[in-house]
Amino acid sequence: MLKTTILNIGFDDTDSPKAMCTTFLAYKLVNSLKQDNVKFLDYPRLIRFNPNIPWKTRGNGAVSLKIQTNNPTLVKNKVKKFIRKFSDLKNGANPGVVFYESQFIPNEFTEISKKALWSLITRRQIKKFISKNKLESFHIGNGQGLVGALGAIGYQFNDHTFELLSYRKKSQFGKKRKIVASSVKQMQEKTYPKTFNSFDTKKQKIIFAPRGPDPVFFGIRGEDAESLLNAAKMIQTKEKPIGHLIFKSNQGTGDHLKNELDITSIKPYSSGVIEGEISEQPKILQGGHITFVIRKTGHDLRCFLYKPTGITNEASQLIIGDKIRVGGGIRRASGKHGRVLNIEFFEVLHLEKMKILTNPTCMTCHKKMKSKGRNQGYECIKCGNKAARKVPQILPRKIKNQLYIPQSSAHRHLTRPQQRTNFRNREIKFNDTSAWFRNYN
Repeated sequence: MLKTTILNIGFDDTDSPKAMCTTFLAYKLVNSLKQDNVKFLDYPRLIRFNPNIPWKTRGNGAVSLKIQTNNPTLVKNKVKKFIRKFSDLKNGANPGVVFYESQFIPNEFTEISKKALWSLITRRQIKKFISKNKLESFHIGNGQGLVGALGAIGYQFNDHTFELLSYRKKSQFGKKRKIVASSVKQMQEKTYPKTFNSFDTKKQKIIFAPRGPDPVFFGIRGEDAESLLNAAKMIQTKEKPIGHLIFKSNQGTGDHLKNELDITSIKPYSSGVIEGEISEQPKILQGGHITFVIRKTGHDLRCFLYKPTGITNEASQLIIGDKIRVGGGIRRASGKHGRVLNIEFFEVLHLEKMKILTNPTCMTCHKKMKSKGRNQGYECIKCGNKAARKVPQILPRKIKNQLYIPQSSAHRHLTRPQQRTNFRNREIKFNDTSAWFRNYN
């Protein structure tokens, strides 16, 4: 009887802003491994890491596979072959692969993966970790892909979603995607709340399909594989894709914003949340963007909220003293500004009373009194009643104690949609006989 090996394969940075996609490499690899009768033990995993890393390509996603094989050496060689073949090396891709033979993933792997969600993990750190743990790896270029490759293997789900990615023929790369918008809108309406972020109802536009030259035709995100398969059948297109692959993912979980930022030690490119008090009134900048300052333990942090989020009007209603919780990423200091937090959401925890001073009201006539002149008090012109000074008046606030998240077209891959605010997915057993992978040819 042949010995079987459980093999974890993680890979990343096979694409560039100009071409290819790491998930497409996964699709090609899965197709080939299935023909070799390799047994898949789980859905392919698409893990999104810190979105504030400046050199990321698109969604900063890495992929991992968990398989059972009688010939791990053959599989590893095939993976390396596919990395060489399907990576966009000429446009700056720096692919990396990590192999780990085990059913169980050590805690050290998981800790590295967690840090990669909200901080900057350097190539040097990862290479040192790989060397220390005697891991088998492979990379081309500077090894940047090793960070995501290891992270994708080590990641542990506390919540998860799924994404069905549909892929194009090579002849269609770079051409406009011809998808019937009304079918996407109807699909979203019919499958709610099982799917999310396919169509922006405010802007009336498709948001589940990329605009670039990469191989992805469209991607439907949702809570389970069956819902995605049903949703895909509702999409009307003028282009026939070559196949699809369903990934288990941390998209839509807000994973990168579970880290508490230390206001006394703000590091560039880090992601997380912080609670504070408005210490500088919001200002509307050119373009409709908003800036304000929050204070915590005597330290100030400037925040920016951009117009495309669709929640700048609400943020402009904040006043000094309001307590809020904000989540986002730290932007590196520039000549104009120090380190600032680019906001991805804010939650109002406490609203101060908004007071203004107004002319007193006559208790007899119930009319506003008129000023008698500078420092001369106020008088009712009807009955002559007098008052010495203006009186405070509490105005109603145009903002509520609630969570404010961007409109769907401004969501990042990891942004938790409104419909998932109080929802967490439980572990779903993998069924290898389902249509999680299909080659339509």
